[in-house]
Amino acid sequence: MSKLPSLPAHDIIRALQKAGFKIVRQRGSHVRLVHAYDQSRYATVAVHGGDVPRMNLVSILRQAKISTEEFLELLL
Repeated sequence: MSKLPSLPAHDIIRALQKAGFKIVRQRGSHVRLVHAYDQSRYATVAVHGGDVPRMNLVSILRQAKISTEEFLELLL
């Protein structure tokens, strides 16, 4: 399994949008994304200063039902 980098929240949101997710709401510093075709696939990304910790990124990918390899391809 590939090692995930720690990334800024806007890079994670951009990659999720490439995967078909849409921003449905934002409450404070938390952005909620839902997949356009499968409503059971969602993710909540905290947009704070600095990078999102790796463990939080793992949780985001688990919520979104995206593999690590697929996510790394979306970053390119």
